[in-house]
Formats: sequence, structure tokens, C-alpha cells
Amino acid sequence: MKIFRVHFEGREQYLIARDGGFHRLEGDLFGEFGAGAEAGPGETASDLPAGARLLAPVRPSKIVAIGLNYRDHAAEQKKPLPPEPMVFLKPASAVVAPGEAIRLPPGVGRVDYESEVAVVIGRRAAKVSRERALEHVLGYTCANDVTARDLQNRGVQYSHCKGYDTFAPLGPCIAIGLDPGNLGVQGWLNGEPRQDSSTRQLIFPVDRLIEYISAIMTLEPGDVISTGTPSGIGPLSAGDTFTVRVEGIGDLTNVVTADS
Repeated sequence: MKIFRVHFEGREQYLIARDGGFHRLEGDLFGEFGAGAEAGPGETASDLPAGARLLAPVRPSKIVAIGLNYRDHAAEQKKPLPPEPMVFLKPASAVVAPGEAIRLPPGVGRVDYESEVAVVIGRRAAKVSRERALEHVLGYTCANDVTARDLQNRGVQYSHCKGYDTFAPLGPCIAIGLDPGNLGVQGWLNGEPRQDSSTRQLIFPVDRLIEYISAIMTLEPGDVISTGTPSGIGPLSAGDTFTVRVEGIGDLTNVVTADS
């Protein structure tokens, strides 16, 4: 099942894609819900009903991101595997929807793409055991952990160099029922492949991340965990188009512009 957050018929709402059609979500996304009246045929973001504008799939209170969490990325960076998850926060104000622009701030130097699988929390999670961790997951979406790399390399704090407005594209949907331990993750720059890996490369898998993070801070429904990026990171330039593609979820595509 895939759930899309859209602005449709004059209001914000969720549409459930299943069995070749879109249905209005009835109930509470973070409680009991089901598929209501049909809104039109289709199954993907490109098939949305006429007049529906795709939004970021959730409005999180916080994005908890993980650094250096792929074995291939650690090797690419010539860094040892971290003994514990490297946790930092991205502000909710950085979130943009599929199709919206990633704006490059003036004077920050190189800005990179980072294709990631993002976990959408469905139930409040505080001090959750690893064995019960996935019970608190609603589903998964694509994320781009856009990073001001020159600032990061100078030692500027992660939440600064990764927290600019538009530096957290999310979407296109929330996919429910996936196995987070075996998802293909790709990044495409202007139609050319740049990243190609799998969550099998994760150093700390999703259940371990939820256990670790929820021991530090409470995860609220709608919060997002961005699980890290594989090898192949690289710079963005104004005029580029970048797509994060995750198996079973779809494509998150954003254009890149200079922020004046």
C-alpha cells in the first residue's frame, strides 16, 4: 500500500493507492484508517487525479538523520565504521515536496545530494526495545539529505550544514509493508546514475536505529528517521535535476536552483 499526501479539491488530504485506483483515506493516518471513496484510477505519483498537487508525505516535528551508516559510503570516505549511530537533527523547515526546488544558499560552496531511505514513525516511541521497534513504523519514503559539504568539511556542525531551507526533500509517498533490510537505493543526477546500493549495506539497521534514538528522544507520529546515504555522493549545481529512487517506494525528483 502507498499513501500520498496531496492538496486536492481545495484541501489537504491523503490518498491511498491500491488495486489500480486512488481512494480517499478515511480515519486517522496515525491510528485506525482505511480506504474510502475512489478518487480516480492510478497507482503512482504521475497518475494522481487531475488537480491534485503532491505534497511531502508528512509534516514531521523533527527529522532524525544518521551519518556514515553505509559500509560502502564509509569505505568511499576512507573512514572507520562508527561504533554507534551518528545522530543529528534536520529541522522540519527544511522539508520540501517532490518537484519543489532545492535552493543553493549563496556563499556556502559545494552542496551535495545524499539519497536515503526514510522511516516514517506511526506510533509514539520512547525507550523502545529493538524487538518491538518496527511496531512503531508506519512506513517508508525517500529522502535527500542535502548537505553543504564545504561547511561540513570545515567542521561546521551537521545541523547547520544540513539544515538550510529546502535541504530535506521527502516523498513521493509512504510505502507500507516493506522490508527495510533489503531495499535498493539509487541516486540519479540529470538522468545519469550516481548512487546504486542496498539497505543490506546499512551498518545500523532500522530496528537498531529506533531503539537507539528512542532511548535519547521520544519519536512522535509523523517524525522521520533518515537512515544514511550509500557511496556515490556528489555536488549539485543550479539547473540540475536529482532523483532519489528507492525500491518499492518510487522516485523523489527535485530541481536545483540558486537561492537569491
